[in-house]
Amino acid sequence: MRQYDLSPLYRSTVGFDRLFTILDQMSGVDASAQTYPPYNIERTGENAYRISVAVAGFSEDDLSIETRENVLLIRGARKADAAEASKTEVLYQGIAARAFERRFQLADHVQVTGAALEHGLLHVDLVREIPEAQKPRQIAIGTNPRAPKVVESKAA
Repeated sequence: MRQYDLSPLYRSTVGFDRLFTILDQMSGVDASAQTYPPYNIERTGENAYRISVAVAGFSEDDLSIETRENVLLIRGARKADAAEASKTEVLYQGIAARAFERRFQLADHVQVTGAALEHGLLHVDLVREIPEAQKPRQIAIGTNPRAPKVVESKAA
């Protein structure tokens, strides 16, 4: 039997979690591989998500967040400070500060509601807002609509 690795799709989509959970369970694929920068996708509510990207060493000015056609694009490019570079000599650089571009495919009706940079983590909050016309609705069960209606009339 062929094994399909769906981890690249699973890691870069938000809002399709039920579909990918089912596919992962069926195929037994481990989606633990990471690339730079590492990130988490969390479910914070029934229709709310949070993407947390580790961006140690980046400031708010170095980061940009953009959405276009159901794609969330997070870019980081650290601007070299000439004054800071002349003061110190780096003997070992274990903290990667290279430029990056991370894309996440968003499901229909998933919108970015905000972003915050705290303690070296960029948090991007998302919410899925399904339009009223597409939400499930309860249909009341009544009498047969084709049956003649009986109207009582009172004689005076």
